[in-house]
Amino acid sequence: MSRFSVVVPAHRVQGYLRECLDSVLDQSFGDLELIVVDDASPDASAAIAAQCAERDPRVQLVRAPAQAGAGPARNIGADRATGTYLLFLDGDDLLLPGALEAIAAALDRADDPDVLLTGHDRVDWWENVRAGGDDLTGDPVAVTVAAWNRVFRRVFWQRHRLTFSDGPYEDVIPVHRATLAAGARVAALDEPCVRWRERRGGSFAKSPGRAHFAVVGRYEELLSAADPAGRERLLPHAAAHLLAVLDDPGRIAPGDRRDFFRAASRLYRTYATAPPAAAGEQALAAASYAAHETQRKRASRRGGVARQLKRQKKKLRARAMRVTYATDLRRPLDPRLAVYGAYWNRGISCNPAAIHAKARELAPHIKGVWVVSSRNKHRVPDGVEYVIEGSRSYWQTMARATYLINNSSFPGGFTKRPGQVYLQTHHGTPLKKMGLDQRRYPAGTHGISFQKVLDHTDQWDLSLSANPHSTEVWERVYPSTSYESLEAGYPRNDVYFTAGESEVVRIREELGVADGRTVLLYAPTHRDYQKGFLPRLDLERFVRALGPSYVVLVRAHYFYGAEAGLRAHPRLIDVTGHARVEDLCLAADALVTDYSSLMFDYACLDRPIVTYAPDWQAYRLARGTYFDLLSGRPGETPGAVATNEGELIELFRGGSWDGEEAAGLRSAFRERFCPYDDGGAAGRVVRRLFLEGQAPRS
Repeated sequence: MSRFSVVVPAHRVQGYLRECLDSVLDQSFGDLELIVVDDASPDASAAIAAQCAERDPRVQLVRAPAQAGAGPARNIGADRATGTYLLFLDGDDLLLPGALEAIAAALDRADDPDVLLTGHDRVDWWENVRAGGDDLTGDPVAVTVAAWNRVFRRVFWQRHRLTFSDGPYEDVIPVHRATLAAGARVAALDEPCVRWRERRGGSFAKSPGRAHFAVVGRYEELLSAADPAGRERLLPHAAAHLLAVLDDPGRIAPGDRRDFFRAASRLYRTYATAPPAAAGEQALAAASYAAHETQRKRASRRGGVARQLKRQKKKLRARAMRVTYATDLRRPLDPRLAVYGAYWNRGISCNPAAIHAKARELAPHIKGVWVVSSRNKHRVPDGVEYVIEGSRSYWQTMARATYLINNSSFPGGFTKRPGQVYLQTHHGTPLKKMGLDQRRYPAGTHGISFQKVLDHTDQWDLSLSANPHSTEVWERVYPSTSYESLEAGYPRNDVYFTAGESEVVRIREELGVADGRTVLLYAPTHRDYQKGFLPRLDLERFVRALGPSYVVLVRAHYFYGAEAGLRAHPRLIDVTGHARVEDLCLAADALVTDYSSLMFDYACLDRPIVTYAPDWQAYRLARGTYFDLLSGRPGETPGAVATNEGELIELFRGGSWDGEEAAGLRSAFRERFCPYDDGGAAGRVVRRLFLEGQAPRS
């Protein structure tokens, strides 16, 4: 008997089914049976399932004699199941990596409950991933009504003779009945286990019509059979569900809205025994569709008026800013004022932060002011002056500062004045194509205006370079006669040469790393062709395979927010939101990355670098690269290489991640890409910019 029976109904899902089934079969927890029920699908769904069954004995393909719908198809699968627990997954959805292992652990912690609620997320056809939105700490009845966001103990399912209904909204009755019957034996796993894929068309949820009236009938059947306590508990959530269906234009057509409301209101008033509490209940209790529509339109108008006022205020403010900025541009420059920015106003970091810190030491007469966005102002340390992008203070500072230092660009289209000196520090050594070279790879440009790129380049006076490779690339892809290359090394890397052992110990303690552990920093970069942080590595399986002596720090790219969304594991630490990546590098005994420019900085430490590149070909084709990272040639490959999860695990188990061959590659890589880094880069930049003087362009 398997621990899990996963039942998948299949009808017209040929474009999604293979990925769905693979998401189950590739789970790290493999004690399962997968039952695919072909609901007489006219497309290739059955053939796809048959192929999976041919290669994996855990898969069964069951063919329904005629199309009956998702509910009866699930019932067929449940009848065939032999597992301890039942999971129902739709053929166009996905089971997220590690989900079954997390579910199994949650079931063990809860002493094998009858029902386990699980979290989910959703992804649209543009691959935008959003949270599911359920609060699993409250009443289980309030959780999204679906078969796929909960797990049922099979003997419990059979004992209560639970079945899915025939027709639309087939899961309303069995899902709610199971929740009520389980009582205190309902547990929750508050992390996403299923990815609900929203389809652009072809699904019931995107097909308006009177078939959606069936949801009223489902609640009628459910409430009529429930005891008084069950009705009282169900009714508020039934009202909310019915009004959500009503207000969804993908379900209820305008001409049917009045009839649907009347049916929902009649149902509510039939079973209500207490005064309505929530707004939805009050609307249905009033039994007036006109009043409901008036209230809905009034709320919509209020929102529209508020948005319009906000837009008008923004336009007036922008106009006023332009007028005052024009006045400030006629005032003299302040020779002691420098303005700093990093990563599009995300906070105090990277090369500008190292230059700012060194300037306080070597050039204290220079006042440094940072530009940050309003949502990132909390990241500014005490004692550091800053202005909010777009504010009056921002435009005053940009108009009067003599020195401009940034690793990306300043917001708002500022005017570069004669006498101002602009240092572009950049924020990495280029592996991927940059600047004008990106024109050959339109998939990664996302609407970049290359004319604006050139206009921005023409503002630079100095372009900081970490190595000869960078100098060559920057001068070609950012062509301009306006700037001079400053080959001084990266100031942010100075700490790798100046930090002592006590500093490393302190950082590890702050991260919660126990003594004697080997620390790996896993820091993949973002993909232009991928939305959200979707590591191509089962991190839990990886850390388990390495054993208790390893700890893995996980750093998602800053494009993906402050957290990587990891499942809880004592030897996996999410450090995405950590303020200083340099601290993480100091704490790590080795770096595991793919195409991140962090590899070039980490090489300064002369510690192992492992390249994990499962999609190298796709990355090269989509974005383009300046050399072959996987070639194995000295100066191109920084160390050991793995292209799949098994190879990566074997590198660490076998020791080749830190072997002689890897060390030789690392030495050549370091020689090529770290020739200027020696701990004194920030000092060289500060002296050149603030003390020796940089002749500004006229």
